[in-house]
Amino acid sequence: MASDGARKQFWKRSNSKVPGSIQHVYGAQHPPFDPLLHGTLLKATPKVPTTPVKARRTSTFQEFESNTSDAWDASEDDDELLAMAAESLNTEVVMETANRVLRNHSQRQERRRPPEPPAVPSGDLRLVKSVSESHTSCPAESASDAAPLQRSQSLPHSVTVALGGTSDPSTLSSSALSEREASRLDKFKQLLAGPNTDLEELRKLSWSGIPKSVRPITWKLLSGYLPANVERRPATLQRKQKEYFAFIEHYYDSRHDDAHQDTYRQIHIDIPRMSPEALILQPKVTEIFERILFIWAIRHPASGYVQGINDLVTPFFVVFMCEHIEEEDVDAADVSRVPTDVLRNVEADTYWCMSRLLDGIQDNYTFAQPGIQMKVKMLEELVSRIDEQVHRHLEQHEVRYLQFAFRWMNNLLMREVPLHCTIRLWDTYQSEPEGFSHFHLYVCAAFLGRWRKEILEERDFQELLLFLQNLPTAHWGDEDISLLLAEAYRLKFAFADAPNHYKK
Repeated sequence: MASDGARKQFWKRSNSKVPGSIQHVYGAQHPPFDPLLHGTLLKATPKVPTTPVKARRTSTFQEFESNTSDAWDASEDDDELLAMAAESLNTEVVMETANRVLRNHSQRQERRRPPEPPAVPSGDLRLVKSVSESHTSCPAESASDAAPLQRSQSLPHSVTVALGGTSDPSTLSSSALSEREASRLDKFKQLLAGPNTDLEELRKLSWSGIPKSVRPITWKLLSGYLPANVERRPATLQRKQKEYFAFIEHYYDSRHDDAHQDTYRQIHIDIPRMSPEALILQPKVTEIFERILFIWAIRHPASGYVQGINDLVTPFFVVFMCEHIEEEDVDAADVSRVPTDVLRNVEADTYWCMSRLLDGIQDNYTFAQPGIQMKVKMLEELVSRIDEQVHRHLEQHEVRYLQFAFRWMNNLLMREVPLHCTIRLWDTYQSEPEGFSHFHLYVCAAFLGRWRKEILEERDFQELLLFLQNLPTAHWGDEDISLLLAEAYRLKFAFADAPNHYKK
């Protein structure tokens, strides 16, 4: 009878789940079941009676009942269990349990944290993973303490690259820069190695700067001093150098004559005022500069020597000296240790390249310097169109463009930026068609716009003019010049072929 009662109670609970029955898998096609949300709904839902299913064989069911008697209790109902769970689980209990689990997990992570990774050897590139990556990596990988890929457990560090034993971003930046420079140098060498150098391609490649080691030959080619044909270059150099020293023998002794002594005296006075002083004040350098400037003035009587021309000798001389000295800083190099024949060749190359430059801007140095007057006027018109606020601010405080921009045109910004910046600027000038005569105008406009904020903050004529004549560029580098050139190119693209754009 006990068996019959148990059997009867079992058939009464027709909707219970028996071991082996098919159940819904929540999370696949059904949302997860939350007893907090659904417990009351289950109690309120009336049970729908179902038709009992007859057992096929009594002996089979009795065996089944005896083997699985602990799978259910006749006095409990599934709905009652769910309701009890809903009553016992509240928000505070859940949050406390979750926090305890997180604390335990953090403590285990602290105990398992590997020691600090050793410094990466120089030249070995290692990736340091962030903690977000380490949480998603495979267990086998996280179990290996000696793995080369070490993980940082601190937040919120991002992905970091350690190069040469350090993760300093400046080190990484310099490394990437070195690779880029090496790639550019290879392109220059390939272009210069051919029997006939493609000058148009050389100009395109040089616009963004020329590597130091190939700058001397590149400047000589871009200035037109050397021919594109490699076989003709030695003979051209020899002929030009011989021609220059023939000028020295013929003209230099006349520097004390009445007709030329004023010119020579002015050159002799101006050279010590040039920069860098450590280089210019060396006796051999002073003699070289005096000869170059005097010979050029004698051979160009339409302009003669004008203050400002002396500054244009320095970049060529410094660049060509780089081939023959070991010091990284050419400004402080001892020229007296350089062989005499090398100095003679550098002097001749400097003279001819400077002459090529001045041929394109000679109207800057003729009587009354009309070329500079015209360029300053064009600069004023251009600034009035591209930045009317700055233009009106200068007008309001009675600052005339000639008062600060005359020197920009006369010295090609050499007195405004450091020498190494001038050399980088001239890389692009020699790559541009009419770079010194035409593109320089847009560089000056971009240069003025670079100080827009500071100009507008000045409210006094004297302070404004002093600022424009002593701009804070002492710490400028190649990156500053590159940004300046990019802005100048944008202005040229907008205005060069449409001059009416900057005319009111």
